[in-house]
Amino acid sequence: MIKTGKEHLEQIRDGRTVYIGDEKIKDVTKHPAFSRAARTVSQLYDLKHQTEFKEDLTYKENGEEYSTWFIQAKNKNDLRKRSKAHKIIADHTSGMMGRSMDHVASFVTGMSTSPEIFNNDNYKFSENLLNYYQHMKNNDIFASYAVVPPQAARNPEFYQKRNLPIPTLSVVDENDKGVVISGMKMLATSAVFANEIWIGNLIPLAPDQVKQSITCTIPCNVEGLTLWMRQPLSNHYDNQFDAPLSWNQDETDVLVMCDNVLVPWEKVFVMNDAIQAREIYFKTPAHCYGNHQSNVRYWSKMELIVGLCSKVAKATGADEVPAVRETLGKMSALEATLSGMIFGQIEKAEDWPKNYKTFNRRIMYAALNFCTDNYSMIIDELRTLCGGGVFQMPASVKVMNNKELIEDFEKYFQTPQMNAINRMKLFKLAWDVVGSEFAGRQLQYEKFYAGASFIIRNHNFRETPWEDFESVVDKVMDKYDIPNKTNKAAE
Repeated sequence: MIKTGKEHLEQIRDGRTVYIGDEKIKDVTKHPAFSRAARTVSQLYDLKHQTEFKEDLTYKENGEEYSTWFIQAKNKNDLRKRSKAHKIIADHTSGMMGRSMDHVASFVTGMSTSPEIFNNDNYKFSENLLNYYQHMKNNDIFASYAVVPPQAARNPEFYQKRNLPIPTLSVVDENDKGVVISGMKMLATSAVFANEIWIGNLIPLAPDQVKQSITCTIPCNVEGLTLWMRQPLSNHYDNQFDAPLSWNQDETDVLVMCDNVLVPWEKVFVMNDAIQAREIYFKTPAHCYGNHQSNVRYWSKMELIVGLCSKVAKATGADEVPAVRETLGKMSALEATLSGMIFGQIEKAEDWPKNYKTFNRRIMYAALNFCTDNYSMIIDELRTLCGGGVFQMPASVKVMNNKELIEDFEKYFQTPQMNAINRMKLFKLAWDVVGSEFAGRQLQYEKFYAGASFIIRNHNFRETPWEDFESVVDKVMDKYDIPNKTNKAAE
């Protein structure tokens, strides 16, 4: 099934419980804090029905049509098709909406290639996982995920010593129908626009945290679930000109609160196993599929930023300055570096798991490290090129509605390179990338998207073939020895 945008919007008018502060939101497709981003999500679904994109965003299997991100890759062409689909989706939002519908779907698809990982001595959940993958594929499901405990709950001893309940989401009961979960989980970005939420654990658990190891899925409107929204960023403006990205691309970040939520057994994938709860992401291609999508999405953002650097420099005439050209060359090199790593993940694809192809994990994690480490610097380069120009602009494009102001605006705000209104349009966009509240959220998101930097570097450490590198050293060392043992003939 290939859903339309209209069908998806109808699905998320389902009575879900969403709060902004103390305001309860009745319909996320109509509330001003969400409606425009909801329409953006709707447009992403509609791309699959457009002739220009249909071939890349869909595929056929056994006579049925599905979204490309559900392909279980068996060769490099499958990986190329997946990657191209991610790029089309990301380009539509300039990489600003990271948790689009192809993200969590990629995790689940990766898991579906190694379902045996979901079996252990106590539970056999592989069939549950495969059924859920089929459910997502058949119904074109948009899932968000909440896979990290809230910061305050990462020291359980604090709560235990005070005889307080640990706030981390845990299993509190089980019965013939399923398990009952209560507690908090972060951070279900885009959950207000999704159909379902995947509950899991990407951060290692202590061996005794078996009740927190639950991995399952829940509908966004299930009884007992409350979505606590951070401060929205889109409702500060009344037109897109003044906030080009904030206006319709605030994907939202949500704290998941569960109060005795019943999860049917068929939607449970890990239970009472603190080790398995995290291993399902790394012993299957899940983490690789999902983070290849994030690499591609970041690439779309890089293209926007590099283009802005060039246009901002030209708007001020600074592009003729040698030092500015050096900066532009640096930005171009960074974009090319990332795109090269993305293509490298395909060209150096791994034969893993058996009978499948997977993006090269080592290169994927290197790209993830690149993205996390460099975003602040990348934004600062654009910020420097903007200079004070972003503050020179009038507060709003509404200046154009005032006949007394238009003449002065068009006369004094132009430059030899650009007229006043186009210059204002450019700098409003640049500000939404470097300085607005939306930009601040993007900066925080990119720095901690995949966890703290040491977590990402541990992934790189794990995937490194250290013996291969050490053997290079050994080969060099084998070419020489203690001087008095040196073969005189060789001298």
